[in-house]
Amino acid sequence: MTKTFTFAALHFTVAFLVGWAFTGSWLVGGALALVEPACNTVVFHFHEKVWKRIEQRRAARQAMALSV
Repeated sequence: MTKTFTFAALHFTVAFLVGWAFTGSWLVGGALALVEPACNTVVFHFHEKVWKRIEQRRAARQAMALSV
């Protein structure tokens, strides 16, 4: 979970800076920094969970193949 939170902090910062750089508005930068990374952070968390399951299944299949 720590990895997810550090990713979120980086993402919030980048989203804010990009929004501010493109518009010159602190308000738009702040809004982007709240909405877009929050959505991506949630998606990233579940993406990691899915990939962990995929890797576990691959490892289990390899273990079964080696034991035969």
